[in-house]
Amino acid sequence: MSQEIVNKFKLPGRYAGSEKSVWVEYIQLAMDYKPLNLGQGFPDYQSAPSHVTEALANVAKSPNCLLHQYTRGFGHPRLVSAIAKLYSHLIGREINPHSEVLTTLGAYEALYSTILGHVDVGDEVIIIEPFFDCYEPMVKCAGGIPRFIPLRLRQNFTGELPSSGDWILDQNELEGLFNDKTKMIIVNTPHNPLGKVFKMAELEFIANLCKKWNVLCIADEVYEWIVYKPNKHIRIATLPGMWERTITIGSAGKSFSVTGWKLGWAYGPAHLMLNLQMIHQNCVYTGVTPIQESFSLNSKFAPFDCVIIGGRGYEF
Repeated sequence: MSQEIVNKFKLPGRYAGSEKSVWVEYIQLAMDYKPLNLGQGFPDYQSAPSHVTEALANVAKSPNCLLHQYTRGFGHPRLVSAIAKLYSHLIGREINPHSEVLTTLGAYEALYSTILGHVDVGDEVIIIEPFFDCYEPMVKCAGGIPRFIPLRLRQNFTGELPSSGDWILDQNELEGLFNDKTKMIIVNTPHNPLGKVFKMAELEFIANLCKKWNVLCIADEVYEWIVYKPNKHIRIATLPGMWERTITIGSAGKSFSVTGWKLGWAYGPAHLMLNLQMIHQNCVYTGVTPIQESFSLNSKFAPFDCVIIGGRGYEF
């Protein structure tokens, strides 16, 4: 092959630095050597919850041939209704299932559709370190400029081993990152990889900066159901003035330990969700019909009627 061909068809510059992912190698190493795998972000159950797998089995055997064809592009009707019902209760406002919910191929695609749908060339995006590794390449792919701020160990820490809550944002440092070019901040709580659950005061400070500078907040909340006492998960979209500027990301894979099923979602106000719909429509078009149907069955298997985490039920 000539060097001329190699040079012309090399990876576009906007992807520079993103050529390799350690996770691809970690997965294979874990399969080969079966060590304690600290690399994967899913509940390490022996198997997926039976009510979830049985629901999918029932869909697979259904005589309804349409369950094996394309469904509504922006989300299977019964599933978006179930998601809207769940989060309407948790957010404290009615969520329109058709214009304010989008189901995606995993939370990964929800992040992609949000970032590509809202970030333009030259826009700045604030990313809190350490962070889920796709944030930076997605921002760069959209032509945006990542601006990083680390979680730092609190100055008055005196113990031997810090907990996740001992890692905090420096408020002056964070405030200094916001400017007229700031389009978005990504807030991941509960945090991957530290496990930090952001407290109300921390979220209020971030929210006030978002409102002051008219900035969009991506709330990456895929671990929302894995929170241990005395911590409490607070949805930043519930804070005053934040619903209209927040897109929240969720994950069935993380909630039910079925990451291989690749089902995620995003919800937020219709004027923000429209941008996600356009990216989704022209990228993957639609999600997997049987998977979506299995999570929305009106039966004892309906996961969104009772979210099960570690054997505990959360009724809504």
